Amino acid sequence: MKIACVGYRNWALRIYRNIQKVSEHEFLFIENEVDFSEKKIYEFKPDLVLFYGWSKIISDEIIQDFICLMLHPSDLPKYRGGSPIQNQIINGVEQTKISIFRINSEIDAGDIVAKAPLDLSGSLNDIFERITDAGTKLTIEFLSNGMEFSPQDHSQATYYKRRRPEESEITIHELQNCNSKYLFNKIRMLDDPYPNAFIACSDGKKIYLKKVELED
Repeated sequence: MKIACVGYRNWALRIYRNIQKVSEHEFLFIENEVDFSEKKIYEFKPDLVLFYGWSKIISDEIIQDFICLMLHPSDLPKYRGGSPIQNQIINGVEQTKISIFRINSEIDAGDIVAKAPLDLSGSLNDIFERITDAGTKLTIEFLSNGMEFSPQDHSQATYYKRRRPEESEITIHELQNCNSKYLFNKIRMLDDPYPNAFIACSDGKKIYLKKVELED
């Protein structure tokens, strides 16, 4: 099988390298946004295109001409759209799933190929490691055993927008009205590479909050 692996997030690239180590497929790796082009995909003529963690527009032609799969860190159809990890954590979700699905013309609405549990506790690095491990295992399984597609229950879908950098501010209102767990979750979910949580000061400067601990 010829597999094109397209991505730029570190956890997605680690999944691609892991599956390469244990399979005999032929791979094309596109590891950043600048190097991506539809011409490369068409010249490679893949049987499968993986767009794990990809957030840029994919043309209808690519979607129609190839089997294109996405990995989304939520229990689809819940939390479709941008910033799924952050939106789940800020809403108090502790246990979710990763979903691998076939891309179609709608946002995160394609048929499901596989799911696996995902624990949202700990740091973002902890969560990324779990996504890497689960994504690697699921991908190896369906590459070995074949793919079966199950439609999503669209009546259960929820949508969230990608969070904006200004939403990372810890506001006076939050400090006065939100409990410690909410503030702890907001800070830990905004570790690098995301726009870090910050406090805006009276002199116009910002204090960035990159690490946080919650007292037992």
